[in-house]
Amino acid sequence: MWSINLALFAQKGPVLSSTEWVLVIVGLIAALFFLVFLFVFFSFIRLWIQALLTRADISIFNLIGMKLRNVDYAMIVRQKIALVQAGVRVTTEDLESHYLARGNVPKTATAVIAAHKAGLDLPWKTAAAIDLAGRDMLEAVRTSVNPKVIDCPDPAKGKQFLDAVCRNGIQLLAKARVTVRTKLERLVGGATEETIIARVGEGIVKAIGSAHDHKEVLANPGMISQTVLHNALDAQTAFEIVSIDIAHIEVGENIGAKLQADQAAADLRVAQAEAEKRRAAAVAREQEMRALVEENRAKVVEAEAQVPQAISEAFRTGRLGVMDFYTMKNMQSDTAMRNNIAAMTGGSDNQPGRG
Repeated sequence: MWSINLALFAQKGPVLSSTEWVLVIVGLIAALFFLVFLFVFFSFIRLWIQALLTRADISIFNLIGMKLRNVDYAMIVRQKIALVQAGVRVTTEDLESHYLARGNVPKTATAVIAAHKAGLDLPWKTAAAIDLAGRDMLEAVRTSVNPKVIDCPDPAKGKQFLDAVCRNGIQLLAKARVTVRTKLERLVGGATEETIIARVGEGIVKAIGSAHDHKEVLANPGMISQTVLHNALDAQTAFEIVSIDIAHIEVGENIGAKLQADQAAADLRVAQAEAEKRRAAAVAREQEMRALVEENRAKVVEAEAQVPQAISEAFRTGRLGVMDFYTMKNMQSDTAMRNNIAAMTGGSDNQPGRG
């Protein structure tokens, strides 16, 4: 049957003229554009109606443009509606630019709405800058509305207490709790919690170190808080210190006595070293004196050895005769005898009554 119709169509020739063919093609193109329009229209109609009813000021063309720029248009519409309903004035371009900058649009929008409801001045551009800087905007707004408490020192760092020593040498172990409120205007460029903890810890150590007696601190821990609060520790930080409370304080070691004992031990070692030095010097001096004595004895021996030579020389020259020599020998023998008798009697000849 189809073959017969095709044969008849071939025999009759073209049915439509060139003008009719152009009209057909134009009609097909128009139908194609109409189908595309219906697809786009029905794809964005729900979001556009929501934006229209909530006065979010987002047109169909805005939605198409965001689609072409690969922007999550559904999320942008929802956040724009939430902001408008909360009374926050922000443009669609600002939301879109923050999304393209890889910012967290939902969290930033929630933070701006929370700040607006709490009566805080937080423009969208400021919130977007803080979010792009890596800060948690929503947590910052929550901390600004509801102050948070941080421990000093931070237990996560592995230290449980602050060590400080009073002037009397007693060590005190203290722990503080710092209540802070976020300053939204200083989130960009302001110091973080670590700076607050470090400054408060330094202030507590300084306050305890200024106390004359540890009993004063134990009796009135509030003096530490008052001293630390008056030092403006939150300057150039992203927080405002509301209060500083001493949560725990206890007595540690007697560092002063320990240091004195260590100093006494060190002084003892120094004295022992000095004594050993003097002993070594004395031993060396003794050895030197013994060497000097031996040297003098050697000189005496040498001098005694020269006496016979001198006697011989005197005999040869005639200055000494034989009788003179024997007279000298007799005197030497008599002297030696007297010395031996004195040594045997122990000097008793010198006692009274003896000749």
